[in-house]
Amino acid sequence: MISSFLNCFKIPELKKKILFTLAIIAAYRAGCYIPTPGVNGAMLAEFFQRINSTGQGSIFGIMNMFSGGALEKLTVFSLGIMPYISSSIIMQLLTAVIPALEKLAKEGQTGYHKINQYTRYGTLVLALIQSFFIALWLESPQAFQGLQIVNNPGWGFRIITVITLTTGTLLLMWLGEQIQEKGIGNGISLIITAGIISAAPSALRQLILLMSPQAGGTAQLQPLTLLIMVAFLIAVIIAITLVTQAQRKIPVQYARRIVGRKVYGGQNTYIPLKVDTSGVIAIIFAQSIILFPATLASFIPNQGFQTMASFMQRGSTLYYIIYGLLIIFFCYFYTAIVFNPVEVAENMKKHGGFIPGVRPGTQTADYLDFVMTRITLTGAIFICIIAVMPDWIMASFKVPYLVASFFGGTGVLITVGVMLDTMKQIESHLVMRHYDGFMKSGQLKGRR
Repeated sequence: MISSFLNCFKIPELKKKILFTLAIIAAYRAGCYIPTPGVNGAMLAEFFQRINSTGQGSIFGIMNMFSGGALEKLTVFSLGIMPYISSSIIMQLLTAVIPALEKLAKEGQTGYHKINQYTRYGTLVLALIQSFFIALWLESPQAFQGLQIVNNPGWGFRIITVITLTTGTLLLMWLGEQIQEKGIGNGISLIITAGIISAAPSALRQLILLMSPQAGGTAQLQPLTLLIMVAFLIAVIIAITLVTQAQRKIPVQYARRIVGRKVYGGQNTYIPLKVDTSGVIAIIFAQSIILFPATLASFIPNQGFQTMASFMQRGSTLYYIIYGLLIIFFCYFYTAIVFNPVEVAENMKKHGGFIPGVRPGTQTADYLDFVMTRITLTGAIFICIIAVMPDWIMASFKVPYLVASFFGGTGVLITVGVMLDTMKQIESHLVMRHYDGFMKSGQLKGRR
C-alpha cells in the first residue's frame, strides 16, 4: 500500500490534484482561526468546555463538530458547510415531490447545473437565517450559564455576525466545488472530514492526561483498557467498511432483440441495492430533532419546559429510545426518496429486462420494495449502534465525550466513508495508468 501512495506522485495529473486538494484544506483550516468581531472568545471556549465535560448535547454541538471546532471559537467558518448540506437534502426531497424539479433532474448535465444553482440559493437563505439566530443566541447570557459572550450587543453586532458567517459558508461552498472540479475526492465531504480530524490532537491530549498518574499514584485509564479501546476501534472501522460497501445484488436478465442485422440484449446483469442507503444523513436528522428541545430550553426561562426538556437530554432512557426510532425512521424515509421501485420496474420493463422468477411490472416493483425494506432495517439497526456508541464508551471506560467520539459515532462513520470514496478515485487513476491499486486482489468500492 505504501508503494501505491508513492506512485500517486509519479503521475503528474494525479499529483497536481492531490496537492491542490491539500492546499484547499489548509486554507480552510487557516480560516477556522479567524475570529468574528465583537465576541469574547475565552468565554465562549469556557462554555463549550463545560458542555464537553458534562456530555450534554445541543444542536450547536452538532454544528461545532461539522465546522471542525470553528463554532466554539466563533470564527468566520463557524457555520461550516451545514447550510449547504441542509439545502442539498431539501432539494433532494423537493425533487421527489415536485414534478417540475423531477423533470429537471432527468435532463442530464443541464438539469444538474440548474438544481445545483437552486441549492446555492438555498444555502444563502439558510446561512442568513442560522447566522441571525446564532447572533441572538450569543447575546443571551442565560444561554451561556451567565457568561457574557458579546461585549457590545445590538443590531450592529447582529449585522456584522450575519455578514461574516454567511460569507464564510459561501466561501466554504466555493472551496468544496473547487476540490470537486480541480482536486480529488468529494470536496464538501473532505472539508467535513478535515474538520472532524482536526479535533484529534485535543482528544489525544485528553487521552494522555487520563493515562498520566494522578494524585493517588494511579492513572484513570489503564494501558489494558486503552488496548481494549484500540481493538474496539479497529473492529468498528472494519464493521463500518463492510456495511458501507454491502449490497444485495438482484439478478436481471434482458431478452434478446433482433433489429435488422443487429442483436440487442441477451445479457445478464444485476441491480445493486445498498444495505446502508442513508448513511450519516439519518443520524444528522435524528440528532437535530432530539436535541432541539434542549436547545430551546436554553432560550426559554420556563421551568415546566426545561423539566420536559431534561427528560430528552443525553443519558436518559427516553433519549435513546426516541433517538433510535428517529434514526430508523429517517433511514427508511431517505431510502424511499432516493430509490423508487416502481420507476426501476418500469425502466426494466421498457428495456426488456426481468428478474428471474418474478413477473415484470407490478410484481417486480413489489419484490424490489420487499427486499429493500428488509435490508434497510439491517442498515438502520447498525446506524443506531454506531450513533449511540460514543455514549456507551464514555459510560463504560469513564473517558470524556471528545475521546469517546473518536472510537465510534458520527465522526468515524463520516471519516471512513469519505476515505473510501477518495481512495477509490485515486486507485482509478493508478489503475488507468497501469499502476497497482491499494489492494493486491480486487478493487476498492466507494459508498456510491
